[in-house]
Amino acid sequence: MKRIAWGITGSGDLIRETYNTMVDIKNRTDIDFMVFLSKEGETVMKWYRMWGGIQNDFENFKTDAGPNSPFIAGPLQVGHYDALVIAPATANSVAKIVHGIADTLVTNVVAQTAKGDTPIYILPVDQIRGTVDTVAPDGKKLTLKMREIDVSNSEKLAQMENITVLKSPDDLYDLVGLERK
Repeated sequence: MKRIAWGITGSGDLIRETYNTMVDIKNRTDIDFMVFLSKEGETVMKWYRMWGGIQNDFENFKTDAGPNSPFIAGPLQVGHYDALVIAPATANSVAKIVHGIADTLVTNVVAQTAKGDTPIYILPVDQIRGTVDTVAPDGKKLTLKMREIDVSNSEKLAQMENITVLKSPDDLYDLVGLERK
């Protein structure tokens, strides 16, 4: 794998783990990353005080200027990138993808990439029935109750053509053929 396009949505859950995994992959390989964030992805990175870090750690970096970005979707459609990774993905983004709504940068990039041969990997944060422990921006533990509709949409996402659902940020190591840390 030589090039990965990484999209970030507005999920605080799994953002630190995903970010740390992607930085580790970047540091241990020669993979070229193009990172793009939805408007809410940018907001969450700022809330979690990770905004400066991502700009320093990833040279090819874009923020949402609207859903129709030919600079991202076009190269993904024609195979310039080896994979599209959306991680972490909010329940909102997953629901839009499952129902064919492409009105944000991230959901439109998934819709356009699905029209080509570039594989799509998505890490939905709402996959487990019951409760999930996460960490709020202030570092406090937070327990979230998963909604059935969100878990169901993640299951539907896994059935979609050319989309692989990741279970955890560690699955990204398998994607690029690295040992997990």
